[in-house]
Amino acid sequence: MKILRTSILLTISNTFMTAAWYGHLRFKSLPLWIAIVASWGLAFFEYIFQVPANRFGYGALTAYQLKILQECISLAVFIIFAALFLGEGLNLRYIFSFSLIFAAVAVAFYK
Repeated sequence: MKILRTSILLTISNTFMTAAWYGHLRFKSLPLWIAIVASWGLAFFEYIFQVPANRFGYGALTAYQLKILQECISLAVFIIFAALFLGEGLNLRYIFSFSLIFAAVAVAFYK
């Protein structure tokens, strides 16, 4: 149950962080300072979910596993964000690259 709760919180956290890091790319006409302030505002909400996720998950998972899980979730969130919000397609090279990272996750969680 701790791992599920941690995964859900990390998914919400990564959704905010992905929007903070990449959302402004869709609005390139806005001044840079507005993009920075908006990104920092979104990052605040990222931390509201990320800190509890790591607190809840630590113990059931090692710190290394938490980080690897977070990166895996981050990539999954980014794939959806890039497709839906930025309109970018996913080509075979990126699929292969992400598959290697997901394989690393499997290695990290293998007992």
